[in-house]
Amino acid sequence: MTNHPTHSNPLAVSTEFSLRQHNTFGIAAIASHFAEIRSLADLQSVRLNPQLMSMPRLILGGGSNLVLSDRIDALVLHMCLQGKQIVGSDADSVYVQVAAGENWHQLVLWTLAQGLGGLENMALIPGTVGAAPVQNIGAYGLELKDVFHHLEAFDWESGELVKLDKAACQFAYRDSIFKQAFKGRMTILQVTLALPRLWQPRLGYADVQRFLDQAGITAPTAQDVCNAVIAIRQSKLPDPAQIGNAGSFFKNPIVSAAQRTQLLTQFPELVSYALEDGRYKLAAGWLIEKAGWKGRQLGRAGVYEKQALVLVNRGQATGADIRALAAAIEHDVRALFQVSLEAEPVFTDSVQAM
Repeated sequence: MTNHPTHSNPLAVSTEFSLRQHNTFGIAAIASHFAEIRSLADLQSVRLNPQLMSMPRLILGGGSNLVLSDRIDALVLHMCLQGKQIVGSDADSVYVQVAAGENWHQLVLWTLAQGLGGLENMALIPGTVGAAPVQNIGAYGLELKDVFHHLEAFDWESGELVKLDKAACQFAYRDSIFKQAFKGRMTILQVTLALPRLWQPRLGYADVQRFLDQAGITAPTAQDVCNAVIAIRQSKLPDPAQIGNAGSFFKNPIVSAAQRTQLLTQFPELVSYALEDGRYKLAAGWLIEKAGWKGRQLGRAGVYEKQALVLVNRGQATGADIRALAAAIEHDVRALFQVSLEAEPVFTDSVQAM
């Protein structure tokens, strides 16, 4: 995996390719051009092909953070690079190198099987390892940046492989340089994580602590925390194989202390979390539920009845259906709370900018 082959078989490009099986919403989108990327050489061959380079480009991992338009007139590159290994350690950390096409949840389970804790709070997050830094994925008090060491990415401008450390990635809440200055320029090939030698459980979320208490677990292992997170997520979130969805659809909005205080006077039960900089993160799911959307449907898209933060495909929904539902929710939340919601998934009707 560390050795990136420079030669491979000619890249096979399919046309008029269905992406229904390649997105967790289950949207029946058609890509004008589609190819599987299994090596650095495959990316280099795209870059050396003027016809392919003239097309808009969409990098596809697990398709769990996308709302696809019906038709995508672009070159869709499905990242299929595989491999994971322990590559070293020091006094503080064990370093694990993982290829971009690996499934994130399977990686979490694999690290636990190796006796390595550190990723368990992010169990069952859908998607691939290569997409994880783009979004700075996180759950239950842990974000990717907390266990990140460096990554290797392909620079479409230079054709070179570049190494980026944590500072260079500019991680923020569900954000990174790959959604900003490097959007469309860098494609992540592999990620190296630094997992702690001296593991301590992160039990800052009441749901996790409650689950462990009910199970009578007073000194949880990393596997215990993982089991708790999986059980909690499965109780709240629908399985995309059964009901099309992209997990949590909206970011939790961040507001000033003054705005939170003002909201509390009108909504004393407001759910919020203090941030280190003095601002507050509001629970988007609570806002959506209070605005009356939990369990409701608009056309062929709906809001999941067990978790208002999740939008679902109620059958044959298009990207436009999902977008219309999201817009209606955003409108009602803004009208009620004067708070703007921001969608987490990428809408591919703007693929030209990617």
